[in-house]
Amino acid sequence: MELRHVRYFLAVAEERNFTRAAAKLGVGQPPVSQQIKDLEEELGTALFHRVPHGAELTPAGEAFLVEARGIVAGAERARFAAQRAHRGQSGRLSVGFTGSAAFNPIVNAAIRRFRQRWPDVLLTLEELNTMGLLEGLESGELDTIFVRPGLDDIENVRLHRLPDEPMAIALPARHRLARSRSLALKALAREPFILFPPAAGLSLSHEVIVACRSNGFDPIVGQVAPQIPSALSLVAAELGVSIVPASITRLRVEGVTYRPIAGEAPIARLALGTRRDSSQIVLQNFIHALRAASQGGEA
Repeated sequence: MELRHVRYFLAVAEERNFTRAAAKLGVGQPPVSQQIKDLEEELGTALFHRVPHGAELTPAGEAFLVEARGIVAGAERARFAAQRAHRGQSGRLSVGFTGSAAFNPIVNAAIRRFRQRWPDVLLTLEELNTMGLLEGLESGELDTIFVRPGLDDIENVRLHRLPDEPMAIALPARHRLARSRSLALKALAREPFILFPPAAGLSLSHEVIVACRSNGFDPIVGQVAPQIPSALSLVAAELGVSIVPASITRLRVEGVTYRPIAGEAPIARLALGTRRDSSQIVLQNFIHALRAASQGGEA
């Protein structure tokens, strides 16, 4: 049994006439009659009584009519689902991000726009460190990731770079320098720094060290924190100072105060990473939403 058999059957059942059914289908009457004959032979029972002015359903035809309507409706749903998936309107997307990326307003706007325009896509979010994100992207567990890259590309990853953001100083709230409205980096020359471990694609520590050296000193490394939220906890415990992306200043941590950097300051880079061989329509739609968020336009 093929779907066209069912469609032809429904046309005859609804019109109660082979000629009108053929006109409705846009074909000749002989093909309609032949398709119904083939269907009846396959089912082993008559579906219509041929009468002088048309056709009437047999009891078997009445029973088949109920199921036939369900078959055609299911086929239409399947067609619609396939078309939606082709346009990226359904499916799933797994997005990974670093702890600091979650506070970037462009990231939040992109996710919000994507959810508003493609609400039927199953969107999952996962926070990991940079190495975990890269491993997840390589294994296919993650479809795309927000990372803090360096100047160089990351192997096998296509980077869609976002606008750079300035960095700010995180100080213990009771620190002697906390009274200043802004601080030059050289004011921190004698302070222990809380930095981040070197990792592929992670540029924050490198940017901080380069900026400090440009201001005439090498930073004193007091502690190494795996991620920015844990670094802020160490700052609150008065174990040192840290340099964080300006968007992190939205995160209020008791015992921590933020100050802008006066003069030459490091920058925080952010990018969306995808596999170079990725061609998912859903992912392309997410990139579209990200670009619109970066430009302040509508996705």
